[in-house]
Amino acid sequence: MVYTQSEILQREVYLFERIDSPGREPMRHLRAICFLRPTKENVEYLVQELRRPKYSVYFIYFSNVISKSDVKSLAEADEQEVVAEVQEFYGDYIAVNPHVFSLNLLGCCQGRSWDPAQLSRTTQGLTALLLSLKKCPMIRYQLSSEPAKRLAECVKQVITKEYELFDFRRTEVPPLLLILDRSDDAITPLLNQWTYQAMVHELLGINNNRIDLSRVPGISKDLREVVLSAENDEFYANNMYLNFAEIGSNIKNLMEDFQRRKPKEQQKLESIADMKAFVENYPQFKKMSGTVSKHVTVVGELSRLVGERNLLEVSEVEQELACQNDHSSALQNVRRLLQNPKVTELDAARLVMLYALHYERHSSSGLPGLLADLRNRGVPEKYRKLVSAVVEYGGKRARGSDLFSPKDAVAITKQFFKGLKGVENVYTQHQPLLQETLDQLIKGKLKDSQYPYLGPNTLRDR
Repeated sequence: MVYTQSEILQREVYLFERIDSPGREPMRHLRAICFLRPTKENVEYLVQELRRPKYSVYFIYFSNVISKSDVKSLAEADEQEVVAEVQEFYGDYIAVNPHVFSLNLLGCCQGRSWDPAQLSRTTQGLTALLLSLKKCPMIRYQLSSEPAKRLAECVKQVITKEYELFDFRRTEVPPLLLILDRSDDAITPLLNQWTYQAMVHELLGINNNRIDLSRVPGISKDLREVVLSAENDEFYANNMYLNFAEIGSNIKNLMEDFQRRKPKEQQKLESIADMKAFVENYPQFKKMSGTVSKHVTVVGELSRLVGERNLLEVSEVEQELACQNDHSSALQNVRRLLQNPKVTELDAARLVMLYALHYERHSSSGLPGLLADLRNRGVPEKYRKLVSAVVEYGGKRARGSDLFSPKDAVAITKQFFKGLKGVENVYTQHQPLLQETLDQLIKGKLKDSQYPYLGPNTLRDR
């Protein structure tokens, strides 16, 4: 996630090994840099390594705070005095983009409470992030969520315990850590997305910036897995947040630009200068050729899936369920799509989940009928069960916010005008709740009654 292999080779790192790979050969002429999470297992691996060192010198970096007792056991194991330094280098999280990070956890709660192991991992990830950004924040959390409060308290404990590490220069406005719970907005993750990065993740899955394309019909061997990283792919960096329609025309331009730069097939390499020019331009040409074939493949596959799964129509109904309040039209449209054989089982279940979240208390709810439709279609029980599960997780009783009905006159007028203007793009009319929450936060209007501060909150600046 941090370096490409060629970048790290330029830094004179010639060998990459995992500390847990068995049978590594001793190479006493090399120095080793170890970058590890300070877990019990890793410390144990390191102790074994230092007892029988395979390299001449060790520079050890832990991605988070390490306990004194662990450092002591490492020191005791280092009988041959091969350790040159031990440092904490806070990087205990996976940076996906400059402003998105992940801890690669799948599911962190059991029911409504934290899985203890995941709580401690999340606390470690968040505190490492704060340390690497040099922030000692005020903490606010979503009152309606017990897990949000627990996490806030755990982060606070670490800051209190490691107060020397968090002693950063005070800024005029103190940084703020706001902890939210997904159950407040279960709608957003159920919608199909139409911007490049989100679409790729939704339809193909991005895992540590890699995409698995092995299921694409007729894929060539070198494109079975591709890397999409804004750090070293200019086209991706410029297009990741654009709408799918724009991506298509941008890809066309990229192709045309590439055709123009193509070295002429019969290019005469007569002089040394010709050959030199060819060799100099070749790497850029090759890189561009890789970029072009990668994005053409990815966009082609997205396009195929959109057609095969009838996603334009599905998405239009999803947006209607998320943004409008016309019950009979919504019910009719969902029914119609459930009859359509092109709509996948998962998409069918998601439509019913969206309907259930929006109209769970509607007097003439068509939910029993829709569930029967799913059953008749042969949608497996594991998907049908999700409908009641999602209502229990993110329905009216669970939410701290009001997702569907604007409370005051201003909001109602706003919504009315939004409807009138005929949203420029029917597929992206839904705005996630997060946008509104952040907007209120920036304006200093986020209610303390819903998002209280943890501990004293004397500083109330924006």
